Amino acid sequence: MNSNIHTLLTSQVGSSKTAELVSLLHVSPKFRMWEEGKISRSELAQVLNMLLFDDILQRVPSGKAYTLDVAARNGKVFLDHGALRTVRWFGIGALPPGETALTRILKPLGYRLNGNYPLDKLKMTGRSYAHIDDAENISQFFVSELHPERFSRDFQEAVSRVLGNSVDPLSPAALTLLSELERDGSLSMPQAVELLPVLLACFERQHEIPSLDDYETLLKESAEMAWIATEGNAFNHATDRVPDVHQTADQQRALGRAIKPTVEVSGSGRVRQTAFRADSVQRRFRAETGIVERTVPGSFYEFISRDRFVDASGKEQLDLNFDTGNAQGIFKMTANS
Repeated sequence: MNSNIHTLLTSQVGSSKTAELVSLLHVSPKFRMWEEGKISRSELAQVLNMLLFDDILQRVPSGKAYTLDVAARNGKVFLDHGALRTVRWFGIGALPPGETALTRILKPLGYRLNGNYPLDKLKMTGRSYAHIDDAENISQFFVSELHPERFSRDFQEAVSRVLGNSVDPLSPAALTLLSELERDGSLSMPQAVELLPVLLACFERQHEIPSLDDYETLLKESAEMAWIATEGNAFNHATDRVPDVHQTADQQRALGRAIKPTVEVSGSGRVRQTAFRADSVQRRFRAETGIVERTVPGSFYEFISRDRFVDASGKEQLDLNFDTGNAQGIFKMTANS
């Protein structure tokens, strides 16, 4: 096992959890080579993804149950991508608007734009980011931006109230380390250990508890924005790349799990996706009577199959693209029941 990855994981979650994640998740064979104590951007990206995957398992019981089944048969989860939601709106506190809040992290880690996906039905734009050092094996990020200007004035004002107190988790020291990582492609082990928890904090909700009135205003026009109001920049879903998504769906359905009734198929036919329905979570809201709790959709767990193809240059490669129709179908998994 790559000792850099092992040490970084252990610094964050301890040896027992590290062993669990290493045994459960696919790790690129390229990580069999490493330079002791010098953390490459790809190693840091891999560790970040492993920890974000672990975080979603703590929040998504259906995903946890599935991964326990995988572990019981000594299998491995192939983390294909994690999805996040942002809001391209100015005046949202200290946090940069839209995907900039996250791409300023992804780019130093070695990620580059891999595709643009207009999600017009949702009044959003999706973009995928693949790792330039090992695109097929290091998990991609699918980052979506919601566009409040396409909604009503009441909706826009609610967005401003909900997000207006957002904080920026990136400290000046962390920004300096990210700049050095982007310049040099690596950090020392102490620098990486210092930066990692700050990066993880960027994948949380950065604003305060929303008011129930604002939440209901947002929910009337956009289930996606309502989700952001309670969950923020947390992983919306994590995705296991499986050989046959139809077979996986049938197996999960037979177990009685709440999986999507259909499989989304891309226009090319090479990318197929389905997902569990989002697990419900209890979230707090501000109301005139004080703090109240409501049951709302949380995050979810997705499955994807990707085919290989021969590109125009004659090179065979895995289809790492996404599909607008697929994405809009999958996003419905966080709609309120």
